[in-house]
Amino acid sequence: MALSGTTSFDLYIEEVIEEAFERCGFNARTGYDLKTARRSLNILFSEWANRGLNLWTIELRTKTLTASTSSYSLDTDLVDILSAVTYKASDTTVDNEVERISRAEYLNISKKSTEGKPSQFYLERTITPTLYLYPTPDAADTFKYYGLTRIQDAGDYTNTAEVPFRFIPCMTAGLAYYIAIKKSPERIQFLKAAYEEEFQRAAAEDSTRASIHLVPAAGVI
Repeated sequence: MALSGTTSFDLYIEEVIEEAFERCGFNARTGYDLKTARRSLNILFSEWANRGLNLWTIELRTKTLTASTSSYSLDTDLVDILSAVTYKASDTTVDNEVERISRAEYLNISKKSTEGKPSQFYLERTITPTLYLYPTPDAADTFKYYGLTRIQDAGDYTNTAEVPFRFIPCMTAGLAYYIAIKKSPERIQFLKAAYEEEFQRAAAEDSTRASIHLVPAAGVI
């Protein structure tokens, strides 16, 4: 029995749209069909950011700090910061953990201008995310963090999506459901159920393999 010898299967955006339309019971025949489907696909990618972590969109990034400056604008494609450290330019081998605090906790810091090695950060998740550090940096250290970023837009129909192969079934099922809302209402419930099943399966696989050890706090029963 002959095998292909390849493991590179992927779909162009146009093919994703074609597959989704076929699941709705018809074909994409006009330029507007392609345009409305691509718009729905971009909305679908935005919805995935609300469902939890997409591991392939986590990036290790850095921000150079400035002495006596406590706030910094970050990239607009940043969804959230998962963990962070700082390190000195004179010694890049030593990372110092920076703990995340809430808006209220940052607001309640009485003297935010206190300078020192940052030990806490608050991320204001606006359209342009803003990072606040406490204490205010006293040197040009570097803030290093794992950031959850947006999935790239679909773009041209000849592009492939910024989605790993294991999420291709979920992507096509989700787009079919989104198209059904607009063009095939009689299939909405079926396609929604198929999408949710595919997403749960893909999300369950898209997880870290590290072991978790829970240790009770001293004195807690």
